[in-house]
Amino acid sequence: MGKYNRKDFLADGSTPFEISRAATRIKDIYDDKKEYEKMLEESIHDLDELQNMMYAHNRYGLLVVFQALDAAGKDGTIRHVLSGVNPAGIRVHSFKRPTSLELEHDFMWRTTAALPERGSITIFNRSYYEEVLVVKVHPEILREGQLLPDELKVDVDKVMKNRYKDIKNFEKYLYRNGIRVIKFFLNVSKAEQGARLIERIQDPGKNWKFEEGDVKERDYWDAYQQAFETCINETATEKCPWYVIPADDKKNMRLIVGKIIGDELKKMDLFYPETSPERAAELTRYIDIIKEQGKA
Repeated sequence: MGKYNRKDFLADGSTPFEISRAATRIKDIYDDKKEYEKMLEESIHDLDELQNMMYAHNRYGLLVVFQALDAAGKDGTIRHVLSGVNPAGIRVHSFKRPTSLELEHDFMWRTTAALPERGSITIFNRSYYEEVLVVKVHPEILREGQLLPDELKVDVDKVMKNRYKDIKNFEKYLYRNGIRVIKFFLNVSKAEQGARLIERIQDPGKNWKFEEGDVKERDYWDAYQQAFETCINETATEKCPWYVIPADDKKNMRLIVGKIIGDELKKMDLFYPETSPERAAELTRYIDIIKEQGKA
């Protein structure tokens, strides 16, 4: 069994990130399926307890961003890792192609409206980072589809550089307001992605969500790798880091993601509100009333 160390996956801007050196598969951190299920169950239990305390404390919020290429496992990871967390304190938002309404606003408008409340965790399945990933690989989206003034979209590289700065400043703003940010890049290999796409096509329960564009985008594999590398280097900070998670083994990926989210919650100064002597006496009185009602 391999050993978990979050620093193995951390990109915090202290050193340059090179995607070619980032692993897509590591030694299993579980011995077998039974141990994996036990570890996942314990992780879910810990996350639920920590989130309950976070909800009661009501000072911090947590934004968890998932970015990846198609078939890397975003949906499944979110579903497995957070399945047992109280739904009152968690929200999941999936961002697809911008709607006509969303294009009428600045590029971060649609995600800003979905930020976490205090005491809650919000998951972004894709995010504002699409605007420096997909748009960087396909600049025609910026030139032809987005409603920026012409003089602001002549230089695509300048637009990207400004967006990196805007995102970095935005995440710093969130941190200063008690909203912590964790960003996951699920790093899948081209061979594994291809195998999963084929599996998706062959599975009647999954092929409904297959699109021809998923295959066409594989032609831009190298461009996406470069876009992710640049994006991470431009936006990773100590307070709002990226975690580059090997995604070829889904079980490993889920365990690592769950552990990192749990570690982040533990770093917060969370506690349940203290009960005053007066409140404790009042609660005791309610217990007596409930017992008396049971005698009726």
